[in-house]
Order: sequence, then C-alpha cells, then structure tokens
Amino acid sequence: MGDLLEYLKSQQNEMLKMLQTLVEIESPSLEKEMNDLLGKKIAEIFLSFTGGTMEIIPNQTYGNHLRGRWGQGDHQILLLAHRDTVWQSGELQRNPFRIEGDKAYGPGIFDMKGGIVQGIYALHSLRHLQINPNCQVVFLITSDEEIGSPSSRKIIEEEAKKSDYVLVLEPPMYDYGALKTARKGVGMYKLKVTGQAAHSGIDHQKGKSAIEELAHQTLYLHKLTDYTIGTTVNVGIVNGGTRGNVVAAEAEAEVDIRVRTQAEFDRIIPLIENIVPAIEGTRIEVEGGINRPPLERTKEVGKMFELARKIGKKKLGIDLVEVETGGASDGNFTAPLAPTLDGLGPVGDGAHAVHEHVLIQDIPVRSALLGYLIEELGRQKRPS
Repeated sequence: MGDLLEYLKSQQNEMLKMLQTLVEIESPSLEKEMNDLLGKKIAEIFLSFTGGTMEIIPNQTYGNHLRGRWGQGDHQILLLAHRDTVWQSGELQRNPFRIEGDKAYGPGIFDMKGGIVQGIYALHSLRHLQINPNCQVVFLITSDEEIGSPSSRKIIEEEAKKSDYVLVLEPPMYDYGALKTARKGVGMYKLKVTGQAAHSGIDHQKGKSAIEELAHQTLYLHKLTDYTIGTTVNVGIVNGGTRGNVVAAEAEAEVDIRVRTQAEFDRIIPLIENIVPAIEGTRIEVEGGINRPPLERTKEVGKMFELARKIGKKKLGIDLVEVETGGASDGNFTAPLAPTLDGLGPVGDGAHAVHEHVLIQDIPVRSALLGYLIEELGRQKRPS
C-alpha cells in the first residue's frame, strides 16, 4: 500500500509520454479511420496499464466507442470521456505536441486527451497500490462528443442508469481547476420563414418579406433572454433572399438556447415552438428541440463536490471550487440519471484554440484526485 499522489508524481514523465502518444494520433470527429486508430491505441494502453477489460463498440458512421471495465463490486461508477477533437487532420503539423516551460501543447491535449490519460493512470495507480474500492468502474470513451454525440448518447445513458455516480473527465474551468457542478441545458432550433416574392421596384407592395418577418422573430427571440435566471436565446445564423431587387420569399435562422433547469425548458420551449408570424401572409416552420438536458446541481452533486473539496484540501494541498458553465458535455446526458461531477480533467486552457495546453505539474495531482474519488465513492453505495 502507498499514497496515490506520491506514486502518481513519480509517474509524471510517463504520463506525459502517454499524453504525447494520444495527441500525436489525430482524431477528428468526422474522420472514422483516424478516430479508430486512436481508439485501438487507447484500448491497448487501457488493457496494459489497468488490468481491466475492454470492449470495442462498433459504429459504422463515426469512430467505434470504447467501454473499459475495471474492478469488482456490487455497484458501478462511470468514468466518461471522449477522444474526438474539433481539429481537422493536418493540424498536428501546424501545432505539434511540444513542451514549453510548465505547459504541454497540442491539438486535443486539453479537450480532452489529458483527461483520458488521467483516468487510465488513476485506475493504474489503484491497481499498483492494491487499493480495492469495492466497485466496478466503467470507463466509457466515445468518439463523437464534439458533434453532439449522435451515436453515443444511447450508450452513455444506458451506462448512467446502471451507475451510482458519474465522473466526467472534461477539462475544469479556469487555470485553477474549478469543478463543474452545473451545466446549462442546450436547445437547438431552426426557423424557416416563407413569404411572397415580388419585384422590389415595380411590385414591392405585393411582396411579403421573409427577411422582415425573420427580423421581427429575431427581436422576439432575443427578448426571451433573461440573465437573472440564466436563460439565453441567441439567433446565431441567418440566411435569406435571392437578389437585392427581389422581396425575399424565404429566410431561415439557427437558434441556440441555454437554460439552467428542466423547468425553464418546459416554460420557454412552447414560446419558441408556437411562434406566431408578425406579418400577415408569411408562414413559419420551427424545427428542433432539446439537444442536451441541464446538469443541475442537486444535493447529491453537492455532496460529490464536497467530497472532492475535502480530498483536495487534506490529501492534495489544493483548494477546489465549483462553478456553473453555459457549455455542455456528455455529463448533461447522465445528470438526470445519476449524480454527475464534471470538470475532473487536466488543468489548462485554450479548448478549441491554437494555444490549447495543460499544466504539466497538475497532471498527477488531478489523476490522484480522481483515484481518491473512485476509492471513496466506491465505498459509498448510493441509496436506492
């Protein structure tokens, strides 16, 4: 037996080498062959380092998903991660893996290949130190999170239903590693407006401008934003018309909605789906719905954070804080099904940006935090 943090600090260089290996296998969400190449490597590493088992879940469209299993017990903890990135193939040539001072850079290193390394090493260290949390850990590594998890959502939800707790290895907030105890839910809609075309110089009065109608609806939708309750509605893309001298017969817009609670979704969705045209003679079609439910800070989530905070203070010498974020993750899918603590990945910055990086010294610390959480939660079977 020994101390997780002490052991993981001794493994920092090896962890960094593993991270370099993962970063240097590019894995764009829509490049199945490349994505699967990384999946195969992760599966090999998982088997070698953890002593667990690995199932490859086939996917014809996107990368195959990975479901690792580790440990034994009468209840389950779900570790959740994704290996796909927003970066297109070839980005590694422009932005290679490199170390500059106390930071390691590279596409996908922060979001979220660093979290995968920390997860594997957390299980590896528990095995090495012969610490048995008396639970089964399922490590689910998906391939399509960055494009909305179209093929993995069902798998994620199925595992969450069987789990007492979910630990999400997405990056934390800010350079001090804040954990995410709440994420806003996301709604995605498209408005299609139909009007009546007419020559703008000869028969302007005969036209019904779809663009004008869309302008009315944009103002209406933006007025639904209420910062006091955390609700935002944003018309982010608009298209319409054919020529400058034609009254526009068609226009469309894409709308993004973020809310803190399911109750707020229940309130605001009818206000969007039942939109009434402002201009007589125009028609509006509304398509879309909820993309991800909210990750709400329940009492159980609060208890998970408090446990993490105590571990940080007593065993790691860090002061953890919690935050809410408007961004979404696969933790949004698990939250209605099992208590979910998010943001357990590596400390760093620059998700989806060229300065994406992780803080090297924090990699073993965050991995130890995860290991300690698995140890403690494994001994706290969730009440039925």
